[in-house]
Amino acid sequence: MLVDSHCHLDFPELASEADGIIRRAEEAGVGHLLTICTRVRKFNEVIAVAERFRNVTCSVGTHPHSASEERDVTVDEIVELTSHPKVVAIGEAGLDYFYQYSTPEDQEAGFRSHIEAARCTGFPLVIHTRDADADMGRILKEEMARSPFKAVLHCFTGSAELARTGLELGLFISFSGILTFPKSSALREIAASLPLDRLLVETDAPFLAPQPHRGKRNEPAFVRHTAKTLAQIKGVSENDIANITTANFFRLFAKAKAAAGIDTKNSGASA
Repeated sequence: MLVDSHCHLDFPELASEADGIIRRAEEAGVGHLLTICTRVRKFNEVIAVAERFRNVTCSVGTHPHSASEERDVTVDEIVELTSHPKVVAIGEAGLDYFYQYSTPEDQEAGFRSHIEAARCTGFPLVIHTRDADADMGRILKEEMARSPFKAVLHCFTGSAELARTGLELGLFISFSGILTFPKSSALREIAASLPLDRLLVETDAPFLAPQPHRGKRNEPAFVRHTAKTLAQIKGVSENDIANITTANFFRLFAKAKAAAGIDTKNSGASA
């Protein structure tokens, strides 16, 4: 069994054919999907997808692109929405200095609010970070020193230093289809250096389709290609990497097992 730990089933590219996408994922051995919220104000669209499918759970949060737009979202509002049985995570939130659709100040403020929501709920925070390694490392160290929280650096493309910082702070690290790209040798070197018990795989669908589907619309079934590459990097079998990353997922997102009604008793091996 594989888990797609990060996709966007509410996005128009996927929502219009959700039934087929879920079916193809199941046929590919993807037993669980975590669909990620990018705007609290559109949470209803995210939760509607999660409610339709037994093996789909979701998060609640504001993507850094929308941080300025949703500056008024409070910690209490985020925490309240986590009471839904299908919500198992906070985010995605963080810093994105590549596009800067929101100001760095608003991104940092929103990020810190989501960290506080993660603390209040005990739910893991799904962190988005792009071209912001220095500030991301600084904020993570400051906030973890205040009080610990659980988190994953999703779709990791950062530096080896940021990966080390994440590990030192107890975070998990998730890889997307970018890991399979021919020019991602530096990223594969980072993945090779990381311990198996901190690794997750994801699609970030509908974006970042892995080889051999690069350039096409991504979907959760394609997570198997990223898992195959990760298995090769780590020198383990594809079955082992599926078991390991699945076990890691349910260890981090503890509520997901019950929320999706999945029996993982025999599907995950300890790393």
